[in-house]
Amino acid sequence: MNSRVDQLKAFDRLLTIMDELREQCPWDKKQTMETLRHLTIEETYELGDAILDNDLDEIKKEVGDLMLHLVFYSKIGSETNSFDIADVCNGICEKLIHRHPHIYGDVEVADEEEVKRNWEKLKLKEGKSSVLEGVPKSLPAMVKANRIQDKVAGVGFDWEKSEQVWEKVEEELKEFKTEVSKGDTNAMEDEFGDVLFSMVNYARFLNINPENALERTNKKFSKRFQYLEAKAKSLNKDLKEMTLAEMDVFWEEAKKL
Repeated sequence: MNSRVDQLKAFDRLLTIMDELREQCPWDKKQTMETLRHLTIEETYELGDAILDNDLDEIKKEVGDLMLHLVFYSKIGSETNSFDIADVCNGICEKLIHRHPHIYGDVEVADEEEVKRNWEKLKLKEGKSSVLEGVPKSLPAMVKANRIQDKVAGVGFDWEKSEQVWEKVEEELKEFKTEVSKGDTNAMEDEFGDVLFSMVNYARFLNINPENALERTNKKFSKRFQYLEAKAKSLNKDLKEMTLAEMDVFWEEAKKL
């Protein structure tokens, strides 16, 4: 691995290149924080995909892409004397020191859960009016549900045992089934949301990341369906012309693979 000196040289090289691109490249000169925003979100998801695939080489590349964006935002900020990369780094360093009194102070903690509770208490002392303020409004619903539950658990608003959470899941499923029998779409949607929220909570108790779990299933289903498509094509058949029984044969083959 590279030494700290080499790491700092590499980061300085990135900052220098960013300066040059901002001054000389027509595309880079034109960018604003607003135009970069959707690209940053895209890069974040690409990093997430690489992590789920456990592709370390791709993770390295995607971390680089994301780091470029962070440097880019800092460069734009420096042009209006709002902030620069040093302000960004110092800001996060000060926050980390302040929120880790068990490392940089005299606070003692028993375990990870106590660290999380202290973290949320410190955030409230910093002026936050709610522990939920740190949950971005634009997060995907599944991720948001998980973060909301993490946040409130950090201040003690949580179930004691996973069995209690599962009972809640079963309760929500019964309520959803009742509304399905009535056929009221709005009520069904409301209760289905409760089912999903309770399932996300149960996953948290089992130390399962629900977003990762669902994405794994998406990838698994897509891979199997593409196998089915390829098999049909090799037989010069159109999927629309095949029966479910015929397709199921290839589906079972894909599952074995």
